[in-house]
Amino acid sequence: MTSRDAITTFLWRGPGALSSLAARWSVNLLAAAGAAMLGWSAQIHLDLWAQGYKDISVIGPLFLIQGIACALLTIVVVAFRRLALLAIGAATLVATAAGLLLSVNYGLFGFKDSLLVPDAKASLIGELVGGGLLVVGALVLMLARQRVLVAGNPSREPSRT
Repeated sequence: MTSRDAITTFLWRGPGALSSLAARWSVNLLAAAGAAMLGWSAQIHLDLWAQGYKDISVIGPLFLIQGIACALLTIVVVAFRRLALLAIGAATLVATAAGLLLSVNYGLFGFKDSLLVPDAKASLIGELVGGGLLVVGALVLMLARQRVLVAGNPSREPSRT
């Protein structure tokens, strides 16, 4: 196995490749909970877009893109639960929360938002919690996989979960 194959295996194999049942279940549950937060964030952004954010220059299209991207990520994270996907989902949620905080505190693309807007605080909390869940899921997957690789079993075929 080349180092490139090892990296590809490390990033793209899901929890089915783990030997520990506890690690598999942990990753599956954390991925599902984090994906639920991705879906919730998508729903909030698409609702706000439909309620008038679509008319705000730059911010409107970003809300639409965020809503669609998070909806798709929700499905992909639940379906595949791969390390790279968990990391992308976590980064998306944290970046979305950071965008809200930037918009509230400094303004973003000429638009200043407020935490008093409906769903703003809930969105912020959900995005940070969801990002944290996905980060923990990615860490569990990474550490459990590293344990398998160190044990000399890098080519183990994934079992069905």
